[in-house]
Amino acid sequence: MLNRRETLLIGVGAGALGSAAMAATPGAWPAYPAEEIDLWPGTSPGAPAVLPVEQVIENGTAQHHGRMVKGIARPRMKVFRPAKPNGSALLVTPGGGFSVIVIDVEGYQIGPWLADRGWTVFVLYYRLPGEGWANRADVPLADAQRAMRLIRSRATRYGVNQAKIGALGFSAGGHVCGDLATRHDAKVYARVDAADRLSARPAFAAPIYAVQSMSPPLAHEGSRDMLLGPDPSPEVCRAHSPAHNVTAAAPPFFMAHAEDDTTVSVENTVEMRAALKAAGMKVETHLFTAGQHGLGLPGPAGEPARHWRDMFAVWAEAQEVG
Repeated sequence: MLNRRETLLIGVGAGALGSAAMAATPGAWPAYPAEEIDLWPGTSPGAPAVLPVEQVIENGTAQHHGRMVKGIARPRMKVFRPAKPNGSALLVTPGGGFSVIVIDVEGYQIGPWLADRGWTVFVLYYRLPGEGWANRADVPLADAQRAMRLIRSRATRYGVNQAKIGALGFSAGGHVCGDLATRHDAKVYARVDAADRLSARPAFAAPIYAVQSMSPPLAHEGSRDMLLGPDPSPEVCRAHSPAHNVTAAAPPFFMAHAEDDTTVSVENTVEMRAALKAAGMKVETHLFTAGQHGLGLPGPAGEPARHWRDMFAVWAEAQEVG
């Protein structure tokens, strides 16, 4: 049951505003972009007998989580088009502990910021693993792989270079991002169409204050339980911890985390960095003394943590792709 500060909304519509109009305003909700891309033709693979019903929960203010979505039966991407495209794109995966998707703070408020800098941004509504889907542990990865392939298949339409499509994720969405970067070629769904012949590998990956390990003591227990189910074996936990799946095929990584994060331990990022370095991979890591769990837009994250996005933008633009 929702409390007085939470209102349940079914089937909220989209607004058709430019990126400047969608920029975050203190105390205001950002608009829903009108353009969207469905991931799957018809019903998504592995569907339960009774599909979940999509719900949007309004929680307090735009500075406190904002709108959160659950019951996603129709996974899709919302598109933020830049006024002046720079030829690069980003797949953005918001967090929410795999029980909801924090669509405002980690989606609709970062999307316009990036679009204003030339990026074509695709914010992903991925299926939540605890809502009855078959092969629950790979459901978010399947959606992320499919999303990357669809973006590549439509690169010409969006003025995007196929080699310049990166991934950016937050918290549990950071796990989706890291999982995609390390298991982009894992066969987690049956081919649907010609788009599935394309690579799902992102040009780079940026898991921000990310859930990474599924093993104690680093695991965020809520995310682990939603992704893997109750009492997963050590082997299953290890198999779904991106640090244990790093290979030479992984892209460059950018990571940011606050050492005072009491929700997801900074050691998740430290372990991932160590695995990437051991494999000889390129990794840029920023560990901030303060910032807590939520370096994303908006809200005071403290100095200098709130500048992570500028650091990321400069880093991403400097990546060599071929």
